[in-house]
Amino acid sequence: MLAATLFAVHHSGASEGLPPALQLALDTARIPADAVSVWVQAVDAAQPRLALNADRPMNPASVMKLVTAFAALERLGPAHSWRTQVAASGTLRHGTLHGNLYLVGGADPVLGYDRMWKLLRRLRALGIERIEGDIVLDASALQLPPHDPDAFDGRGLRPYNSGPHGLLMHYNTLLLGLYPGKAANEPVTLAAEPPLAGVVIDNRILTSNAPCGTWYRDLQASIEGGRRLVLSGSLPAACGPRTWSAAPLPPAEFGIALVAGLWSEVGGRLSGAVREGRLPESGTELLFGDDSPPLADVVRDMNKWSSNVIARQLLATLGALSPARTQDTPHMVAGGARVAAEQLAAAGIDTQGLVIDNGSGLSRIERIRADSLGQLLLAAWRRPWMPEYVAALPVAGLDGTARRRLADSPATGQAHIKTGTLNGVRAIGGYLLDRHGRRHAVVMMVNHPEAHNSAAAQDALLEWVWAGAQ
Repeated sequence: MLAATLFAVHHSGASEGLPPALQLALDTARIPADAVSVWVQAVDAAQPRLALNADRPMNPASVMKLVTAFAALERLGPAHSWRTQVAASGTLRHGTLHGNLYLVGGADPVLGYDRMWKLLRRLRALGIERIEGDIVLDASALQLPPHDPDAFDGRGLRPYNSGPHGLLMHYNTLLLGLYPGKAANEPVTLAAEPPLAGVVIDNRILTSNAPCGTWYRDLQASIEGGRRLVLSGSLPAACGPRTWSAAPLPPAEFGIALVAGLWSEVGGRLSGAVREGRLPESGTELLFGDDSPPLADVVRDMNKWSSNVIARQLLATLGALSPARTQDTPHMVAGGARVAAEQLAAAGIDTQGLVIDNGSGLSRIERIRADSLGQLLLAAWRRPWMPEYVAALPVAGLDGTARRRLADSPATGQAHIKTGTLNGVRAIGGYLLDRHGRRHAVVMMVNHPEAHNSAAAQDALLEWVWAGAQ
């Protein structure tokens, strides 16, 4: 543990030594210093330049993905990939497979519908036109606890609430292209992808003449009568085309609907059904496999746009590699949390106060200290996979979830920063290159009812680091 927090906190909530612009921004947001933790250290320095409440465990929101990415790269390496296998039973005669087809998941976090389309198209090229039996989806690669997508915030159809799955397809997400009309109350045209067999979309979204602010605020999605996805609300004409998304089905059902839709789309016929199941231990023939992009690319997809389902999938993957499950780690999510904590400890990172729930940060119980995050960033900087780790982070003012940060600031483009936001939580963590060419690890977490107002304070910290003030 760090010997001491470097700045004392006054009873008024002000703190000695904080940069004036940061202190002013916190005061303006009505956030006391005891609700804030800060850590700043140059990557080539022996001690932090600034620390406040750095040994206090706090909720990091999506900044927890820095931990998941570190543990995954440390344990698996940036070239690690996942394989989805295709096998068949029975015999193929005159274009008909007299048996079952098996799609065996390997816990691939990024098996998009484009890759699944190519996989099924390859089956057609191998001469399979009709399957006399079933298409069996084997998701047994991951042993997972029950997942309730409504548990966190009651918005179970939002893709950020989807859980991991051994045969996860297209992030369990239905993309909804929305094209508003030219005048108020005209229907909004919908283009949905990928095709989901059996899912009926009832589009009731209308065009409005409102200004284009938070354009998705009035949009609602619900499931009625089993698989009827009802879309309602309005979209301002001023916004132009937009892409929304929903998770209308649990991952297993989503995969069944997707494979059924795509098999029909590539011209395949099926006598049986698409269903869940297991690959038999004998009596099948492996046809081919499909490999995911490398872990380095997957981590980039996760952190640039803060994908919760990828993070959950990575943590479960770590659990799949852990030793035999115990009473304390009965499934691969708990096992993955244990492996991640062990990887941090082995790297010399203080894990006191660390709580890993699902690895995504979409949690009310996950906790980490600012000094632990700082140590993690410094350790990552010394790793051979450092370039992949840093490049996966959003660049403030340019891309990803940080594209609107540091607008019109001289520090724009100088910070690779992971952001995190929940009700009552706002956090950042990453690296910043100051105007003298020196790089720093920067962490700031705010846990307070007014945390949503702390973006200006976080930007003030980044600008102070960029300026190189002493």
